Amino acid sequence: MLITLACLSLASAALIAAAAQADQPYLSPLAVALDKQTLTIYIAQSTAKQVAVFGAGSEKVTGVINLKEQPSGLALSPDGSRLYVTAASAAGKVYIVDTYKQKVIGKISVGHSPIAPVVSANGKTLYVCNQFDNNVSVVNLASKKQVSTIPVSREPFVAAITPDGETLYVANLLPKGSADKDYAAAQVSVIDTAKNNVTYSIALPNGSTALHGICVSPDGRFVYLTHILARYQLPTTQLERGWMNTNALSVINARTAKLVNTVLLDDVDLGAANPWAVECTDDGKYICVTHAGTHELSVIDRAALHEKLDKVAAGEKVSEVSLTAEDVPNDLSFLVGIRRRIKLTGNSPRGLAMVESNAYIAEYFTDTLGIVDINPDLRPEPKSVPLGPKLPLTVARKGEMLFHDAIMCFQHWQSCSSCHPGVRTDGLNWDLLNDGMGNPKNTKSLLLSHKTPPSMASGIRGTAEKAVRAGIRHIQFAVRPEEDAVSIDEFLKSLEPIHSPYLKTDWLGKKPKLSKAAKRGKMIFQSADCATCHTGPLLTDLQQYQVDAGRDREKNNAFDTPTLVEVWRTAPYLHDGSAATIEEVLTTYNTADKHGVTSNLTKKQIDDLAEFVLSQ
Repeated sequence: MLITLACLSLASAALIAAAAQADQPYLSPLAVALDKQTLTIYIAQSTAKQVAVFGAGSEKVTGVINLKEQPSGLALSPDGSRLYVTAASAAGKVYIVDTYKQKVIGKISVGHSPIAPVVSANGKTLYVCNQFDNNVSVVNLASKKQVSTIPVSREPFVAAITPDGETLYVANLLPKGSADKDYAAAQVSVIDTAKNNVTYSIALPNGSTALHGICVSPDGRFVYLTHILARYQLPTTQLERGWMNTNALSVINARTAKLVNTVLLDDVDLGAANPWAVECTDDGKYICVTHAGTHELSVIDRAALHEKLDKVAAGEKVSEVSLTAEDVPNDLSFLVGIRRRIKLTGNSPRGLAMVESNAYIAEYFTDTLGIVDINPDLRPEPKSVPLGPKLPLTVARKGEMLFHDAIMCFQHWQSCSSCHPGVRTDGLNWDLLNDGMGNPKNTKSLLLSHKTPPSMASGIRGTAEKAVRAGIRHIQFAVRPEEDAVSIDEFLKSLEPIHSPYLKTDWLGKKPKLSKAAKRGKMIFQSADCATCHTGPLLTDLQQYQVDAGRDREKNNAFDTPTLVEVWRTAPYLHDGSAATIEEVLTTYNTADKHGVTSNLTKKQIDDLAEFVLSQ
C-alpha cells in the first residue's frame, strides 16, 4: 500500500507540475553566442523553441526570438548583424536572424539534425554539422544556399575554425566501426576549407567517445577538445580512480593536425563527469571547460599546461605517474596545481562564452545563465541568473535531470548519459557483471526500453524498471530513493524516435517516405522472413533466439530480438558489437541464415534490404 500511495503521489505531482507549466515550457538553455562589441549574449533555449537576448551589463533578458523548431546551435556573423540558428529537425534548417530587429528574416536548408554552426572569418561561408547525415554543410551566405557537403566520420557534433579560416576541425560524437576489436574511439575530422574535403582524421586515445566541445586557441596554434575517455576493456567491478570512465581534454597541434596528448580532468578520488563546452579566454591565459555532469567549471592555466606537456614529451618526469608522454592519459594528478574547479550554482552547464575573465554558461536544467569571474586574484562567486520563471519539475523532467547527473554516482565519475549519450549508445562494448565476467556486450539504446522487455541482449533483466534500479546500484555504485528510479523510468518512457535520415521527407520534414531502394527492400524483408521476428509497430516479437551471435561460453546462447526502430542510429550491431554495419549483419554474420534468409540474395538485394532496415 505504501508503494502504491507513493506512486499515486508522484503521479499527482506530475499532473500538478504539468498543469503549472501548460503555458510555459521549460527553457533548456544549451548554447550561447556572444557579441563582444555590444556585450549581448544570445542563448539557444531548446525546449522553449526560442533564442533569448541577454544583456551582459544589465544581466537581464532583453528580448526573445521565437522559432518553430528547437534551436541546437548559434553562430554570429563577424559584424554581429546576423545570428545563424540551427534547428534540430530531420529537414534541417538554419534560421537567419537580424540581430538589430531581433527577427527571423530567412531560412537555409541543410541536412538532418543540424548543429554547431561556424561562420568563416570573412563572413562569407557558414559550416554546419549535420549530425545524422554524418556530413558538414558548406553554405554560401550571399546566395543563402548549401553549395556542398563534406562527409565526415560519425555524428559530427561540434566544430571550430582556425583564425586564418583555412582549416575546420570537426569533432565526431561517437566511434565508428565494430566494437569488438582492440581499438574503438571517435575521431576528429580536419577539413581544408579551400578544397572542402577532409585532409586528415585524427585518432584519439582508445575509448574516446562523447566528444562535446572544441575550440581553437586565440593564436591559432592549438585545438582543445573535450570528451569521455572510457576504460571499456575492464570489467565494471569498481569506480575508484576512474576504473570505468574518465573525463578528458585532448590537445591537437593545429599546424601539424596531430594529437599532442590527452589530459584527464578528474582528480584521483573525484570525477569531473561529462565535460561539455571548452573555450579560451581572449588573452589565451586560460582554458575553461564546463562539466555538465558535476555542475562545475574547470579553469586551466594554459601556459603551465603546455609547459608540462612539452617537458613530458621531452622525456622529463613531471609527476609520479607521468614519466613519459604515453603515461599522461592515465594520470589523474596531471593538472594538480594548474587547474581550478569552480562549483557552479546551476544544473548541467553546457554552452560557454568568455568576456575577459567572466564566464557566461548555459545551465540546462535550471533554466539559468551562470556567471562567474575566473580572475585568480578573486574568490569565485558564481551565480545563476533566471532566464524565465522557475517551474516545478515533472516526474519525467526530474528523471531527465537525474539521467544526466553524475552527483548521484559514487565519486562523481559518470552519469547514465556517459554511456548513453543522447540516451542511445556510446558505440562501445562493456563487460557488465549482470551476466558474468569476460563477455563484453554492446551498449544498447534506451529508446523503447520499457516497451520491449526483457532488458539486455541476454534478457538478464526482466524489465527496464529492474534494469534502471540495477544500473543505479551496480554501475553508479549508489543507493538512491525509489522516487529517483521512478523518475528515470518516466523520462525513458517519454522518449520518441526521430525520422531516419534514409527516409525521404518534404521541406517541412514531414510525411517521410521510403526511397525506391527501401521500397524494394521492404518486399525482400518479407520474402526473406525478416518480418517473422521483427514484427508489429515495435519491429520485434519480444522473443529470444539462438542466432550465432555469442562467443566462447555464450556461443550457443539465445539473445533478445532487438527492435529495429531507430536502428540506423545504434551501430555497431549484434550482442558483441562485431558487425559495423547492417550489411555485415546480413552477410558476414549470417552465413547460416539466422538473421533472415539472405544467403541467396545478390549484393543489390542486400543493399536494398539494408536501406529498408535503416529507414525504420
